[in-house]
Amino acid sequence: MYTPNVGDKIPSAGAEEVASRVPTKVLKQEDFLKLLVTQLTTQDPLNPTGDIDFMTQMTQFSSLDQAQRMAKEMSALRAEGSVGQANALLGRTVTLKNEDGTMAVGQVSSVKLQDGEPLILVNGRAYQLGQVMNIMPAPLPK
Repeated sequence: MYTPNVGDKIPSAGAEEVASRVPTKVLKQEDFLKLLVTQLTTQDPLNPTGDIDFMTQMTQFSSLDQAQRMAKEMSALRAEGSVGQANALLGRTVTLKNEDGTMAVGQVSSVKLQDGEPLILVNGRAYQLGQVMNIMPAPLPK
């Protein structure tokens, strides 16, 4: 059997096979419910789970649910903030760093969303907000 060393590339033919055998490290809400139901259905009727143990598990379940909701809300808030930042650049002249390391300068003409991520259009090309290196003041009205 092939055992990869650090830095070795896994052959592409076997990468999917390896990925399918790697156990997930994150328990989801459904996993917790399955575990709880299994525990309740297989417990010893003469020595059932105590009230304190059951309440502890319910508290953990509630905490997991709240943490998942908070993570979704934080993600939505982050996305809204990014859209706001992109909109604030409309009409501004920006300096951008291209993928090849060269710089581009131009005025932000519009903002578009792609997969929930805002992209600014400068000189007809879309850029991510992380590519902005410099923002110049908006031109004064004449």
